[in-house]
Amino acid sequence: MKTNFKKIAKDGILTNNPTLKLVLGTCPTLALTTMAMNGIGMGAAVTFVLICSNVLISLLRKIIPNQVRIPAFVLIIATFVTIVRLLLDKLLPDIYESLGLYLPLIVVNCIILARAESFASKNPILASAADGLFMGLGFTLALTLMGAVRELLGSGAIFGVKLWDFQIGFFAQSAGAFFTYGIFIALFALISNLIEKKKKQKTLAVNEIGAEV
Repeated sequence: MKTNFKKIAKDGILTNNPTLKLVLGTCPTLALTTMAMNGIGMGAAVTFVLICSNVLISLLRKIIPNQVRIPAFVLIIATFVTIVRLLLDKLLPDIYESLGLYLPLIVVNCIILARAESFASKNPILASAADGLFMGLGFTLALTLMGAVRELLGSGAIFGVKLWDFQIGFFAQSAGAFFTYGIFIALFALISNLIEKKKKQKTLAVNEIGAEV
């Protein structure tokens, strides 16, 4: 069966965005979005683990016994998380420090285990790699945008560069994280519903024209 990469990309970034639609990975989303750079750092780490674990799980999907598939998935994910931690600690120590304990917690990130179970274990390697890439990009995009908004409003900066002295301390706090996340989810749902409504209206109009012809 031919892989629909366009649909996989649209699902990961828009239709089934893991952060804004499926509401997965909420702990790092709430804790690390005080800065836009944190969103990029965590998103890149999760994307790497998603791609690598999806590929390996897809490769081994016919070998791993069904009874132990979840422990096997976790072991594979933990291996790649360890690789990410070692690389960041060696090459990008500042990002490693800023991500803190949420970096090892990628092992239990619901996004990665959910894609392993629902997609990688049932699809070929290329499709699984694409799924990991675009789900990771969707996650990264959501965290970076939230981080940018909170950083601008909470500290008057973007990517660590000070833009103005005006600050709303609320957005730098935990309550601000929940508020921002809620606003983003609401806006995402509103836009998605409007797009879906327009598609239905267009389909209905086409059907009516076809019926008249």
